[in-house]
Amino acid sequence: MRNITLTILALLFLLGCSTKDELNLSSKKTLPQWYVNPMQSSQTTLYSVGEGESKEVALKNALNMMASTLSVSIESSYNSKKVVQEGRVNSNQLDVENRVSSSVHKIRISSYELLEYEEVGFRNHILLIKAEKGKLFKSLESELEEEFSVIDAELKSLLAFNALEQISRYKKIKAKLEDLPERLVVMSVLNSSFDANVYTNKAQKINTAYDELLSSITFEIQTDNDSKNLEAPLRVALNAKKLSTAHKNKDRHFKIFIKSDIQRATSLGFTLARSAIEISVEDYRGAIVAGSKLNLIGQSTQGYEIAKQSLSMKFSDMIKKDGIEKIIGLDL
Repeated sequence: MRNITLTILALLFLLGCSTKDELNLSSKKTLPQWYVNPMQSSQTTLYSVGEGESKEVALKNALNMMASTLSVSIESSYNSKKVVQEGRVNSNQLDVENRVSSSVHKIRISSYELLEYEEVGFRNHILLIKAEKGKLFKSLESELEEEFSVIDAELKSLLAFNALEQISRYKKIKAKLEDLPERLVVMSVLNSSFDANVYTNKAQKINTAYDELLSSITFEIQTDNDSKNLEAPLRVALNAKKLSTAHKNKDRHFKIFIKSDIQRATSLGFTLARSAIEISVEDYRGAIVAGSKLNLIGQSTQGYEIAKQSLSMKFSDMIKKDGIEKIIGLDL
C-alpha cells in the first residue's frame, strides 16, 4: 500500500509539471507585427518603437530612436542642399553641419502620438509612437518664439543696471542662443519655407549690441604705494579683453582701486613679502560694483625690494591662470 501511494504521488507530480510546462509555453506572447516590422518613416512622418522595463522607459527609448532617425534625415537633407549650393558654403555652414546631429538629440520631441502599447512579459514593455514633422516644426517654432519673447523682456530691463551688470546679463542671453544655428538648420529641413533669417538677424543684433557696449566701457586704475607694481599686469589683461583704460563715457567709466598690505619676513635664507591685496571696482557715482581679496607671497634671495617685485610676477601669473574676471570680481 505504501509503494502504491508513493507511485501515485510521483505520477501526480509529473503530470503537474507537464501541465505547468504546457501552460508556460502557451502563455508566451508572440511579438506583434507592428513591433517586429514597424512602419517606416516618410517625408512627413516619423515612426519609432521602444522597449523597456516600464512604459516610461520604453517611451524614452522610442523618443531617442526617433531623434536618431530625425538626425539622419536632417543630415541627408542638409548634405543635399550643400551639394546644390556648392561654391557658396562657408566654414560656418560646414561647422553647423558637423554639429547638427548632436543638436537634434537635444531637441525635446513633445508632439508625438502613442499608436501601440503592449506588455509582453515581466518588466518588458513595448510601444510604437508617431510624430508629424509639421507638428514637430510648429512646436519648435513656438518654443523659439517664447524664448525670444523672454529675451526681449530681458533686453528692455537692461537700462535699470550699470554697464558692467548689463554685460553680465548679455552674456547669459548669448549663452541661451549658442545652439541657435543648429536649431534653425533642423527647422529649415522640417519646413522648407521657414525663414531662418528672422531669428538670425535678432541674434546678430544682440551680439552687435554686446560688442558695442563692451567696447564703450572704460577703466581707470588707481593704486597705493605698495600696489604700484600690480598696475601693469592688470592693464595688460584689460587691454587683452579689448577694454580701454582711457576715460570716455561717464556712465560707463569705472575705477579699479588696488590696495596692498605687505609684511616683511624671512624663511630659509629667503626674504619674503607677504601681501594681502584688496581690489574694488567703483562706478562713476562711487558705488562699489565688484571686488576681490587676494593673498600673494613674493620671495627673493636678493633682498626685500626684489621680493616685492616678484609679487608683480605672481599677480600676472594669477591673472593668466584664473582670468581677469575672477581677479577683479566681474563677469566680462
